[in-house]
Amino acid sequence: MKVGALVGGLVGLGLIAWLLASYGLVRVVEVLARAGVFGFVAIVAFHLPQMLLSALGWEAIARPGPGLRTYLLLRWVREAVNNLLPLAQIGGEFVVARLLQRQGVRLAQGIGATIADLLLEMGTQVLFTVLGVALLVHDVGHSEVSDLATRALWVAALVVAGAFAALWMGLAAVIERAALRMGRSFGWPATAQIGGLHEALTGCFRVPRRVVLASIWHLLSWLSGGLEVCLILYFFDNPVGLDTGLIIESLGQALKAVGFAVPGALGVQEAGYVVVCRLLSITPETALAVSLIKRVREAVLGIPGLVLWHRAEAKTPGTPAASL
Repeated sequence: MKVGALVGGLVGLGLIAWLLASYGLVRVVEVLARAGVFGFVAIVAFHLPQMLLSALGWEAIARPGPGLRTYLLLRWVREAVNNLLPLAQIGGEFVVARLLQRQGVRLAQGIGATIADLLLEMGTQVLFTVLGVALLVHDVGHSEVSDLATRALWVAALVVAGAFAALWMGLAAVIERAALRMGRSFGWPATAQIGGLHEALTGCFRVPRRVVLASIWHLLSWLSGGLEVCLILYFFDNPVGLDTGLIIESLGQALKAVGFAVPGALGVQEAGYVVVCRLLSITPETALAVSLIKRVREAVLGIPGLVLWHRAEAKTPGTPAASL
């Protein structure tokens, strides 16, 4: 995994360097400079409500749990790990499941709630991308990108449906039994804590009201990402309508998800923004600036998130969630 992450990261960095060289690093920097200090602070601050919406979705599907404050802090850690560390973009989910365990939540319950939240996040992202494709076709007509996105949507929908089907057919139970059997064979007592994973995971979906509420929070979080793009382009002196912001964010995030195995989706995100923005008559240097300012925002919020992770790991297991 380390070798794969290294290779993927190097390829991604090479793609970013090629894009900057092709469209002009100086021009991209000039676009970034238009935002100014106030614009950059506003862009960073705007992401905090989006984190809160995602945390509300997680809390809704994970009840009973340690409370919204803890889920908000863990969402912060989760994004920091996924965005900044040389891991595939699901490494943060493993980290927060461990942190939940250290705060007294059963490992099976922590893993189950985190997987359930991830599945709902994936499902609502498909809906968000459907909205983006529909708006793209409405605004600029059919294109190769919209046709490709539509085919990718079918694949994504099948993947999500397959994940939910596997859940109800007992995939978690199979993993649980295999882990318990392996733990007994090798004398690993810690694996005993995974017992009940299937029940914990399926239990998250047994209350329809919680599932609907969590889905609404996650969908609102995705939609707020479109507003963030509008805000960024406003500070870049290139104001656009909400429909354009939603198209850029939905298709950009979809392409980022395709490159989930590349740490931070390096290069994948940048190329995606260039392709989508070109259809909307937004220059490549502006598209690259949008992606890069998002990465700077991720670093500004992510570094304190990694510090928070370090502090949480250093605390004695069982420390109350309020003192995370």
